[in-house]
Amino acid sequence: MDRARLAAYLRTRRETVQPEDVGLPRGGRRRTRGLRREEVAVLSDMSVDYYTRLEQPRGPHPSEQMIDAVARGLRLSMEEHDHLRRLAGYATARRSAGSGHVNPGMRRIFDGVGETAAQVVSALGETLLQTPLSVALIGDESVHTGWARSLHYRWFTDPAARMLHSAEGQDAQSRLVVADLLSSYTRDGVESRTATLVDLLLTASPEFAGLWRDQPVAGPYCGPVRLLHPRVGPLELHCQRLVDPDQAQQLVMYTAAPGTADDERLRLLAVLGAVDLPGQPVQEGRPG
Repeated sequence: MDRARLAAYLRTRRETVQPEDVGLPRGGRRRTRGLRREEVAVLSDMSVDYYTRLEQPRGPHPSEQMIDAVARGLRLSMEEHDHLRRLAGYATARRSAGSGHVNPGMRRIFDGVGETAAQVVSALGETLLQTPLSVALIGDESVHTGWARSLHYRWFTDPAARMLHSAEGQDAQSRLVVADLLSSYTRDGVESRTATLVDLLLTASPEFAGLWRDQPVAGPYCGPVRLLHPRVGPLELHCQRLVDPDQAQQLVMYTAAPGTADDERLRLLAVLGAVDLPGQPVQEGRPG
């Protein structure tokens, strides 16, 4: 670990990011170029003291998790993220499905849809970012750990993952999940995280194994989504996906036709806010 260069790099990156780039108000009498340290700490989900020690430089050797959190907070590009990891003494992350890094361009688009039910997901169904309305609609996906971070994995191993879906629509959803994984598996190959997930599911779920043998192929668009929400009742939503091929990530947005009962229920859910949905684990404390 090169503490001095790591500290200098963090300072220069922080000074190049403007508050409006990350959805923060600029405010008056801002003397700091770019972001303040406390703003980076909030964006990185860590304590101000911890981040300050990284910049000074002093304190413990940061874990990979903390380095990756800072990279997300500073909206680093993939190449900048790799450089930060090397300065901290870690190998660069593989360019594969499941990377927690969100491309800055995708992040800027996500930051602009704050009032929509939207999330950024990896090719393995891991939710990387969520808007507040998305949390209220489907629950806080950040509480899951390990392979359970993947909705694809939970769909076939945890009955709670299906609780928002009607019984009639679950078979179709199962085929869509398998088709999505098949597409990722074909692209990523047998040495990838996708292949590991497929092997786990082939062992854990006879339903998945049967569908995998059928080799289903997904359609070109995201169709209607029908949910039965415990707070507002039935919802039929339209799904739009923005795909970032370089990152194997998607921005998924759920909307309702204006003036419909579904639109009214979605607006009500935005007012009610998030609650813990059935089957969700208790959220642990923040790092830092």
